Amino acid sequence: MKKNMLNKLCLACCLFALFSCAAKKQLVERKADTALVKTQTITAPVTNGNVIDNFKVDKINTIKLKQTVFNTFSGKAAAKLTIDGKENNVTMVIRIKKGEGIWIAVTAILGVEVARAVITPDSISVMNRLESNYLKKPFSYIYQYTSNQINYKTLESALIGNAIPELLNNDAELKPDNGDLVLSGTLQELVYKLIIGPDLRVTQTNMTNPAAGQAVEIANTQFIQVGTRIVPSQVTLSSTEKERSIKVDLHYTKADFDLPVEFPFSIPARYSPVN
Repeated sequence: MKKNMLNKLCLACCLFALFSCAAKKQLVERKADTALVKTQTITAPVTNGNVIDNFKVDKINTIKLKQTVFNTFSGKAAAKLTIDGKENNVTMVIRIKKGEGIWIAVTAILGVEVARAVITPDSISVMNRLESNYLKKPFSYIYQYTSNQINYKTLESALIGNAIPELLNNDAELKPDNGDLVLSGTLQELVYKLIIGPDLRVTQTNMTNPAAGQAVEIANTQFIQVGTRIVPSQVTLSSTEKERSIKVDLHYTKADFDLPVEFPFSIPARYSPVN
């Protein structure tokens, strides 16, 4: 795993943190939610094909109330990483302290840890244990792969299955579509669309930056209950940036909220930096 592979691994960790979601306890699906999705429909007053403003504002406020509130998160997931067409099956452990940091450990076959990453509001650090080197960058490093409207708080929101806060704004267009709601708009150069299910939880997010050739799609296909929280457990992320591409398929096996978490990250003296 030379320099280019370390950069790809950093990309995988950053995008995973940015767009994946938590998770399950022993992964028992909520059958009641499935029934709700099948039977509940959404109707709204329409003027010239657009939902009127009062309905839109009320729905957006209700969606905000559906967001998961937490102090810490810890989870474990089986994941398949496809980077530029090459597949790798790994296990990922993720820990979050809200507002402080995101910690990710990546383990390959036979339980061997191959990489570890820490993302804070100011920086991104990745250790490559296979080649004994490391990468340290400012948070702005992720803007090579995604819009610079993304900030640390949006990473946390996406990681626990919340809608990205900046996209839940009253300037967006809201339309009903076959029982779902579609929220779409632009945020500077970022063009986005959210598909929101009948239970007012986000099931798909599409974000593109046409000028930069960047596109991300996130699909949440199952929701389960972890304590008092409802979160997605099956997540597929696809991202492209010009010639680069990455796809992350996630299947969570464990998740907990509001337990003590630690972020062990000590770079051995023999490790060399990669610029």
